[in-house]
Amino acid sequence: MIKKQSRNDMRLERHKRVRKNLSGTAARPRLNVFRSNANITAQIIDDEKGVTLVSASSLEKELNIKNGGNIEAAKIIGAEIAKRAKKAKIKEVVFDRGGYLYHGRVKALAEAARENGLEF
Repeated sequence: MIKKQSRNDMRLERHKRVRKNLSGTAARPRLNVFRSNANITAQIIDDEKGVTLVSASSLEKELNIKNGGNIEAAKIIGAEIAKRAKKAKIKEVVFDRGGYLYHGRVKALAEAARENGLEF
């Protein structure tokens, strides 16, 4: 009998495969995206130190996002992560889509971050 692997396990394998060649440095940290059915989160990480420099999530109360699982929320999070990165004097990042397809919410977050001044 063939056992089907879960979608999240397949995503994690893709993520590991990409992460072998991609890491964030102090000069160019990694912008990581995590997407669940209900929410979306973005972090800017310095992998050399193992530290999260900036983060934004649709769960944050001050952003007033009613539905965190849609494209509008992803655009808000993308803009917010770019604003927080500017405050932290981060201009360039390496984009890590986390094993997700570059489509829908992940694409909306990336484009909103680019529009607000983040380069990748």
